[in-house]
Amino acid sequence: MWCANVICEKYLYALSSNCTFDQEAGEMPAVSVAKDSDTEEDGEENDENEQDEEPDEPKEPKIRETPEDIKFEAIVNTVAFHPTRDILAAGDIDGDIYVHSYSCVEGGNKELWSSGHHLKSCREVAFSHDGEKLFSISKDKSVHIMDVEGGKLVKRISKAHSDPLNGMLLIDENLLATGDDSGTLKVWDLRRGTAFMEMKQHEEYISGMAIDHDKKILLTTSGDGTMGVFNIKRRRFDLLSEFQNGDLTSVAIMKRGKKVACGSSEGMIYLFNWDGFGATSDRFAVKAESVDSIIPITDSILCAASTDGVIRAINLLPNRVIGSVGQHVGEPIEQIAKSYDGHFLASCAHDQKVKFWDISSLSAITVSDYRRRKKKGGNLKSLSKKAFGGGDDFFSGLIEETEIKKPEEKEEEEEDSDSGSD
Repeated sequence: MWCANVICEKYLYALSSNCTFDQEAGEMPAVSVAKDSDTEEDGEENDENEQDEEPDEPKEPKIRETPEDIKFEAIVNTVAFHPTRDILAAGDIDGDIYVHSYSCVEGGNKELWSSGHHLKSCREVAFSHDGEKLFSISKDKSVHIMDVEGGKLVKRISKAHSDPLNGMLLIDENLLATGDDSGTLKVWDLRRGTAFMEMKQHEEYISGMAIDHDKKILLTTSGDGTMGVFNIKRRRFDLLSEFQNGDLTSVAIMKRGKKVACGSSEGMIYLFNWDGFGATSDRFAVKAESVDSIIPITDSILCAASTDGVIRAINLLPNRVIGSVGQHVGEPIEQIAKSYDGHFLASCAHDQKVKFWDISSLSAITVSDYRRRKKKGGNLKSLSKKAFGGGDDFFSGLIEETEIKKPEEKEEEEEDSDSGSD
């Protein structure tokens, strides 16, 4: 009886322990733990495998065709590239100035410093020729000179003009030209900090300036529809061009100094001969709204930014709109600038962004004298991967009209748009 009780207790113990019991032998066999041991062995193998596996290599950064867009808190009025480094400066309507380094590596753009020295809208920024200083002008009538490395204010001309400043051009390391909203031009000697030339020949704001290769003849465009010619070597005013329809908004010297191109608020490009500034030699419509900023790319090709948000590449003589470089969709573009290596174009617009465009292929483009009629409803050719080649009407902008016209009207239009001579 005692033996039966002992066996019974062992049997119950075996059941509770998931064991098997040999009743005939009356002995308690070893507990079966095969499953647990397998699990432990698998875990050890997994640990060994994990130790043997090499850690994942960091992913290589993505390389883009152009740097990423730079976003700002306010509308940017002006952009400028550093003359030797991958640095860009921008000024906004709040008077703030930002300096960024840019890179085609994704996430590579970095803000280097910012400045809030101006009390009102910053209207122009420009790097010195050696790249060590940054110049800016503002609606607050002041000129600021800052150190590029840290943004320290080196010099301030607090009341440079009696009216808000609107245009600026660095002639060389010692000379600076500024223009204001009333049409007054000043040329400054930076060594003395004083203006040695002051003239008011325009009736409206000075919108743009350009200087010839010899640093002798300074050209200005104005909201009064004229181009001014000034001889800064002799410190004199030479002449004003005839009045054009609408404001003249920008100016560029083309064709190795033989031609001058001016953009206008009417969407026209006006051409002047270098020795004939009084009257235009050619003119043609770009089929765009106001052409607010132009910049030379080659001797024959320029880029023009418009209030319709499109940047067009335009060939001069023969006059052709080659295609679309880029766009700020539906947003007026304030200014464009070309990088020191000629690879990128930067643009700023009312969308509070600075965008970059690849223009490296433009220098290889040649335009034939043969002129083909553009089909109705055609779109601008896309000249970069980011440029739109179709869509809204503002991408249609070749010189030719797209409406159906009578044969006589077509012949007249071909004559006007091909030569445009007066």
